[in-house]
Amino acid sequence: MIRVLLADDEDLIREALAALLGLEADLTVVAQAGDGRAALAAARAHRPDVAVVDLEMPPPAGIELVAEFGRALPGCAVVILTGHGRPGHLRQALTAGARGFLAKGAPGGALADVIRRVHAGIRYVDPALAADALTLPPCPLTPRELELLRLAEYGTPVPVIARRTHLAAGTVRNHLAASVQKLGAADRAEAVRIAREAGWL
Repeated sequence: MIRVLLADDEDLIREALAALLGLEADLTVVAQAGDGRAALAAARAHRPDVAVVDLEMPPPAGIELVAEFGRALPGCAVVILTGHGRPGHLRQALTAGARGFLAKGAPGGALADVIRRVHAGIRYVDPALAADALTLPPCPLTPRELELLRLAEYGTPVPVIARRTHLAAGTVRNHLAASVQKLGAADRAEAVRIAREAGWL
């Protein structure tokens, strides 16, 4: 019997997945969680073989949660489930230690099959996402530009970013302007969105 933990902040989806997996003779859902912290606590309490976690939910979410599981329960294989998978997220998830990456739009029986595969030590990636990841262009931004764009994500003022990074305000502005230009964005907010969707942030 493969012991499964489900973590998704959407109750309806989580409960539907639990009901679907409950029909499988060799799978049992031992715990459910609505956010990353609850998922980690449930994992420590129930020691699942496989954790199925939503990419985007209250923190720690998705990719960060994969790394936490790797430290807390290295024997637990993690499958990322996402409604809007982007190639950059796939790369980040696999780098963090995810064993599977599946779109929520996959056929009904796909999740059970993926759980069996990752439990057997086989990595699984949604074929469409894998194809997209292979054609993803490399990130045009430097590590410093990425760092500053990440700090600017929530509208943080340039003087605050400058203090945090020990850079001159003009240097911060120049790097942010270069990021906007390289990404073909209209402004910082759009540059952040482009970089986030590509999985570079």
